[in-house]
Amino acid sequence: MSSQFVLVVMFASLVGLLLTGVPLAFTLGALALVFTVTLWGPAALSVTVLNLYSTMLSESLLAIPLYVMMASTLQRSGVIESLYNAMELWSRRLPGGLAVGTIAICTIIAAMTGIVGAAVAAMGMLALPSMLKRRYDPGLAIGTICAGGTLGILIPPSVITIVYAVTAQASIGQMFIAGVVPGLLLAGLYIGYIVLRAALDPSVAPRPEDDVEVSWAARIASLRSLVLPLAIIVGVLGTIYRGVATPTEAAAVGVALAFLSAVLERRFGWELVSGVALDVVKVTTMILWITIGARAFVAIFTGTGGADFLLSFIQTLDANRWAILVVMLAILFFLGMFLDEMGIILLCVPVFLPVIDFLGFDRLWFGILFLVSAQMAYISPPFGYTLFYMKGVLPAGIGMGTVYKAIVPFLLLQALGILLCALFPGLVLWLPKSMIN
Repeated sequence: MSSQFVLVVMFASLVGLLLTGVPLAFTLGALALVFTVTLWGPAALSVTVLNLYSTMLSESLLAIPLYVMMASTLQRSGVIESLYNAMELWSRRLPGGLAVGTIAICTIIAAMTGIVGAAVAAMGMLALPSMLKRRYDPGLAIGTICAGGTLGILIPPSVITIVYAVTAQASIGQMFIAGVVPGLLLAGLYIGYIVLRAALDPSVAPRPEDDVEVSWAARIASLRSLVLPLAIIVGVLGTIYRGVATPTEAAAVGVALAFLSAVLERRFGWELVSGVALDVVKVTTMILWITIGARAFVAIFTGTGGADFLLSFIQTLDANRWAILVVMLAILFFLGMFLDEMGIILLCVPVFLPVIDFLGFDRLWFGILFLVSAQMAYISPPFGYTLFYMKGVLPAGIGMGTVYKAIVPFLLLQALGILLCALFPGLVLWLPKSMIN
């Protein structure tokens, strides 16, 4: 059989099994097993096992359960709730203030946890009722939380960034640093949109008419809630940026500080520990099973000449390299409508990086564009994960139709963010280069 025919059958089988509802990890693993035995015989399975074993020995993957543990502990300890209460005191009288403050809190949560679900779930339970009570437009409120929650993909420490870096064999620290400015850029775009829309149409974010005035003493006292988050951010990111610790070692520092936060908030106990342990097992198991299945599937793709065929096909195209880049990003966005981001990374990165090298683009720069595309996928209908996180906290009377409409302006803002990062690579590369120098 020709390699082209094998590749067509492989991807047709992949799409067919996914449409039946079979989980991605088992789909990839089963196809890898069947094609390995069919093409090279049962003896070839030993090579697959050795390849997967070396993957599971990666020290970088150890950071994933640690960051998940840190995020879950912070979510259950009350730190995020205290942050939101302080934000509400400071922003309640600003135009669009609660929505702007929600983006700010989501940015801080992203820098503390690196988990998208933590910000969306927390803000869905805390910020959404407050904004709806203040008669905010439901679409603006929901879109703000969904978009703000996805900042955890870019702003370090990000679990998805770790998976990307491990798959691309890139420096996790460099990827972390490169994601800071684009993450803050997107947060700034969200805030600018909210302020502009509230200024043009005050009915979407009305100011309170008879709120009780909050004293400056109370506002200043509320800033104490920033102490623990800042300590965690400095403890995790500061040790990475200063070269004191690797991202994996910094994750352990973050876990220690998160448990300390729970103790100081008087939330530490068996209920918190057991809940955190369950979260770590569920999330880490999901990620690692997808990693195993994807690595096995990609090994078959490479072994049958798929990567070489794709590269030779690109070389024969008479097309501008920017047009090829746009097509690649469009493919990522399309896949994001149906697959989770872990699967997309593990499937596409080994295939796309040789093409990026051939086209002469910077790998680190492309990695950030890849992650912003993943961020768009998180809120793209019909299966964006964030949309279903939000569904779990929606009040009665608000359906998924409202959620789908709410995220459209923020999807456009994310597309603008990709465009800016593509046109001005310095937004991505300036900070990593300055840290090295």
